Amino acid sequence: MTKYIAVAGKGGTGKTTFTALLIKYLSANNKKAILAVDADPNANLNEALGLNVEFTISDILNELKDPKAVPAGMTKDIFVEYKLSQSIIETKDIDLLVMGGPQGPGCYCYANDLLRKHLETLGKNYEYVIVDSEAGLEHISRKTIPRVDTLFVISDCSARGIRSAGRVYQLLKSLNNQVGLVQLVVTKVNEEQLKELEQEIVQTGLALGGTVPFDPMVIEFDVQSKPLISLPEASPAVQAVFQLLHALEI
Repeated sequence: MTKYIAVAGKGGTGKTTFTALLIKYLSANNKKAILAVDADPNANLNEALGLNVEFTISDILNELKDPKAVPAGMTKDIFVEYKLSQSIIETKDIDLLVMGGPQGPGCYCYANDLLRKHLETLGKNYEYVIVDSEAGLEHISRKTIPRVDTLFVISDCSARGIRSAGRVYQLLKSLNNQVGLVQLVVTKVNEEQLKELEQEIVQTGLALGGTVPFDPMVIEFDVQSKPLISLPEASPAVQAVFQLLHALEI
């Protein structure tokens, strides 16, 4: 059965870095057939994975605004399925779908219903579907992503970041969605600062799944535009994420 894992949090907290290292962990542990879904409007998971994106799911939905986009004799349903298959970036171990930014004015209810159905069908071909979500949990609230077995809420080591993670959790609880394990992960950690944030963490109501230390290698890879999934095992961030995921039996 396919396992759905989502990673959420505001920009700049290390969410996409964590997602890339989660995918690296699954690949390193012989977990094949991984579908990564970049559901953040500020999409950059492809860069962290070293992949190029030609077009996004939003491009498909925008096409549907033009009644002439669907070829004669083809239903919208078949058209979306065809375009969805075209938009998948395929590699040996990881495939990637990029949702893209907001679609602009107009109702996309029908298109989103089609997308939801096709993503659920597509997901059955994979052992893991990993979703780099946005802080607003839009695709989770719309149930574009069929379900979430594990949700990691990412915060940096700051009071603002922890409070933002708490708001994401409150938003999640307000949605009538079935979500399994929910864990807080604090990144760019300084142990002394973390102690000062203990009360802030308690107030979120989130269970602290683990921490990731500040890692100069991550900064170096970003500056040099190297894919973060290629970080060496000596990287403190890689070691911390791997230990965290192993402890949670992901």
